[in-house]
Amino acid sequence: MARRDVVARYGEVFSRANRVNYVPVVAVRGRNAVVWDAEGRRYIDFTSSAAVVSVGYCNERVVKAVTEQVASLNHFTYIYGFSKPALELGERLLKISPIRGAKVSLGLSGSDANECALLLAKAFSGRRYVISYSNGFHGCTLASLSASGVGLTKEVRRLVGSWGDVVFVEYPDCYRSNIGEPWRCRDVYVEGFKEVVEEVGEDAAALIAEPIQGDGGVVVPPEGYFAEVKRVLDRYGILLIADEVQTGLGRTGRWFGMEHYGVVPDLITLGKPLGGGLPISAVIGREDIMNSLPPLAYTFTLAGNPVACRAAVAVIDEIEEKDLVGRARALGDLAMRRLRELGEEHGLIGDVRGKGLMIGVDLVRDRESKERAYVEAKKVVWRAYQLGLIVFFVSGNVLRIQPPLTIEEENLRRGLDILEQAIRDVEEGRVGNEALEFVKGW
Repeated sequence: MARRDVVARYGEVFSRANRVNYVPVVAVRGRNAVVWDAEGRRYIDFTSSAAVVSVGYCNERVVKAVTEQVASLNHFTYIYGFSKPALELGERLLKISPIRGAKVSLGLSGSDANECALLLAKAFSGRRYVISYSNGFHGCTLASLSASGVGLTKEVRRLVGSWGDVVFVEYPDCYRSNIGEPWRCRDVYVEGFKEVVEEVGEDAAALIAEPIQGDGGVVVPPEGYFAEVKRVLDRYGILLIADEVQTGLGRTGRWFGMEHYGVVPDLITLGKPLGGGLPISAVIGREDIMNSLPPLAYTFTLAGNPVACRAAVAVIDEIEEKDLVGRARALGDLAMRRLRELGEEHGLIGDVRGKGLMIGVDLVRDRESKERAYVEAKKVVWRAYQLGLIVFFVSGNVLRIQPPLTIEEENLRRGLDILEQAIRDVEEGRVGNEALEFVKGW
């Protein structure tokens, strides 16, 4: 079937609630950081397919583990029975977790992991409110959606309602706030957080927070911010849920994003890269919190699937044995240096920020006003696709750079060259409006 036919028929077959257009790549094969489409075209993927294939497409270790497991036992219930792969994964998660005396809950996606963490927090505390950040994203299930502040989720809540009482506070965006020095930005946002907590603190169950806001624009908080926030939470007995669905498992150059800030949360959620492409998620948390719901209160028939669990163990093995955490730091430094050099040459780049291989390139129409370059971002994504690079944007204008942690340095450099060419072509008016007809994004 030709690419055009597949793209056209997607719209006829699938609900628009499931997806949105970025680039018309009909993928048929992938290896590490490269994807080939139905017409044989080759693309470097700077997205890890929505931050999922952190150890690369068709990672040999993951493929071997999945092949062996599916040939011997493709499913056995985690709910009513026992399997070795589920136990091994649970024990490995407890080993890498910074939370001592923890337990694990397995699920299918980052959304349901966050849903589980929110339910556990309210059940444990008996309190009414959840605190979350405006422009954050935690998932599409009812509780996780209700705790999300990014624009699209507001529209969904208007249509279907929400779960419980969620109080939103501003995430510290030092680039767009124009406050000045990082320490001053930190103090201003900490004071704003304190004001919100003072209103609901005695009846707040938890704060759910991304160590780096992902879909909200790859926003990195200032140094010391989360340490101060944790002190406030502890004062009021409020739990901290670290949403590590994007930042976890080495993406930022640490096993978990919160480790950058010296903060140990009460609950950690994992999803996206955990299964190396298979659907699996996990919540890791303090034992007393994890046991606060009764048996079978929150579980799924396919949770703990042995094939997905074997894949997840293989992912953790790959990260450990190849020091992909350290590799993310090294390649992230390389990419950040190059992107900041590009920022000095191209006015379309307003800011470059991130940690490890989670990087945001904030495109602006004017550096003084920081007006978001919505149209230009779509054109950059489209032109990069034409040149052989897959890159997406979030928050309408922020290019999200999240290649596999295993990406070859040559492909990383080549991808950055392509991105520079795409930006130059847009700045010089060589990209037409055909991009606007297809690329939608967030």
